[in-house]
Amino acid sequence: MSVSKSKICVVGAGYVGLSIALSLSRHNSVDLLDIDQKKIRNINNKISPLEEDDIKEYLSSKELLLKGTTSPEEAYKEKEIIILAVPTNYIEEVNYFDVSILEKTLEKINEINQEALIVIKSTIPIGFTEKARSLYPNLEIVFCPEFLREGKCMFDVLNPSRIIIDSESKKTKEFLDILIQSSEKKDMPILHVGTKEAESIKLFANSYLALRVAFFNELDSFSLSNNLETRDIIEGICTDERIGMTYNNPSFGYGGYCLPKDTKQLHSNFLESNTPNDLIESIINSNQTRKEFLVDHILNKNPKKVGIYKLAMKEGSSNHRESAIASIIEGLKDKVEIIIYEPSLKGEVNGVRVESDFNKFKLSTDLIITNRYESCLDSVKNKVYTRDIFGNN
Repeated sequence: MSVSKSKICVVGAGYVGLSIALSLSRHNSVDLLDIDQKKIRNINNKISPLEEDDIKEYLSSKELLLKGTTSPEEAYKEKEIIILAVPTNYIEEVNYFDVSILEKTLEKINEINQEALIVIKSTIPIGFTEKARSLYPNLEIVFCPEFLREGKCMFDVLNPSRIIIDSESKKTKEFLDILIQSSEKKDMPILHVGTKEAESIKLFANSYLALRVAFFNELDSFSLSNNLETRDIIEGICTDERIGMTYNNPSFGYGGYCLPKDTKQLHSNFLESNTPNDLIESIINSNQTRKEFLVDHILNKNPKKVGIYKLAMKEGSSNHRESAIASIIEGLKDKVEIIIYEPSLKGEVNGVRVESDFNKFKLSTDLIITNRYESCLDSVKNKVYTRDIFGNN
């Protein structure tokens, strides 16, 4: 497929934005906009600011038409496509996503460039895109959600499971051609749906994944309480092809960038529309119950000094945000002495000392807690506490 080179801007150099910018800049001129000067400087020096091996390799080894900038004027001017991948954190006090960065970005784009196709990749509340279109009628705004796994963002951008988009305009079709050209996978499903349907797909997909995590975690809690073999039960039910052998590994709870905030936002949309629900709310409650259960289970072992092996949720990731193990630490820290091993950090985290020397960490603890087991723990396996049954993410 021959596609002409396009001038593209990606806003936000997080996992989603950086992965998209890297994939598109093989065949297109891409400006990557972020407010973090150090992050942009690293990207321009082909150094990844994020701890993901595929992103590091792609940025350092590929020939890319990629330029990082902190200037909105430079980034937006004369671009044909502007992709928004800015954070939309969930604000507990108002039970809603904080879309202020997204709103300010759209306002600035409206001032500088009304010719570009605006593609929202940020996760948003249901109904946001229609409101944005009414506020900025001169902008062509579409929603095209991303479905990226933590630690595998680059792979998933290059091999998308599907593309969901809420428009079939001429500019949108050109954008889809660019996505296909930049992908290693050429036969992914492309679904054209309504705007609110596209927004709903993103939130319901992540809420289902959270539901699945919560289900297998409650199964594991039951097994621990009744002295049963968790692995045997999971394998016994997952051989049913309707259930399947994926996404079934117990953990300390779901966490990360997406699942906690997306389940809460979906629940807020249920409440906002006066739609009765039990299941969505119970997913959120189940995750909290799981963490409280594990705190009690750990304390029943009467440890004197507990080591926390890494704050990240998954192997190969540096993402600490909404990490379930943070809740475990909060539940333990007033009851036992805790030390954290996290090579990417120094000093303290929420009043808990961080140790960057792994050998010192191993020797100074009598129980080591890890959400995901790594082979470097083999020498102290007898004092490791994990619910990682299958050794995968």
